[in-house]
Amino acid sequence: MLKGLDPLISPPLMNVLMGMGHGDEIVFSDANFPAASHAQRLVHYNGYPLIEVLKSALTLMPLDYAVDYSGILMVPPESVKQTPDIWVDFVALLATQKDGDKPLLKLGKPEFYERARRAFAIVTTGEQRRFSNIILRMGVVSTG
Repeated sequence: MLKGLDPLISPPLMNVLMGMGHGDEIVFSDANFPAASHAQRLVHYNGYPLIEVLKSALTLMPLDYAVDYSGILMVPPESVKQTPDIWVDFVALLATQKDGDKPLLKLGKPEFYERARRAFAIVTTGEQRRFSNIILRMGVVSTG
């Protein structure tokens, strides 16, 4: 047990975050996302809400200052008329982070899936709300 860490940070998540470098991307996915077939590295948080896992990860992970967006979302198909309600949660949480106040980039499902395949890791959660997937890009830790 370590002091000062969010108790939701698991050893596998810590390992992934510590292995990432500036510009590497990580996916936080809902329970419906095909994480196992897309992941280079996979961390399971089955049964946990995505926002709680994401909030924990952001206690350790800086966001990238060098891009024009705070995160990347998967746009639902046109048949889904409503904007996913978790998007409001994403915006609110990212706004609390340095470099998290930028717009969110929105990609269609094929483009999002391709980007997820190239991501450093996927963290799959028990989130039940549909289209609750976000990609974040690792920033740098500033010393000053």
